Amino acid sequence: MHLVMGGRVSDPRTLEFEDLSAIEFVGVFPDYKSAEKAWRAAAQRTVDDAEMKYVVVHLHRLLDPEANQG
Repeated sequence: MHLVMGGRVSDPRTLEFEDLSAIEFVGVFPDYKSAEKAWRAAAQRTVDDAEMKYVVVHLHRLLDPEANQG
C-alpha cells in the first residue's frame, strides 16, 4: 500500500512541508507501479514550481516494520 502526497516545501532539497494543512493527498494505491504513475502525474502538473514536491510513502513498511528488518 502506497500513499502519494505533496505540497509546498520550505527548501526543495528537504521534505519539510510549509503548511501541513495544505498537503494534497493524491491517493492511496495498492502497488508501487500505480503510485509512481500518480506521483509522476502530480509532479508534472507543478514541474515549473521548484517549491512543490510530491512523494510516495510506503505505507506497508509503516504498518509492518518488522518485515523491513533484514
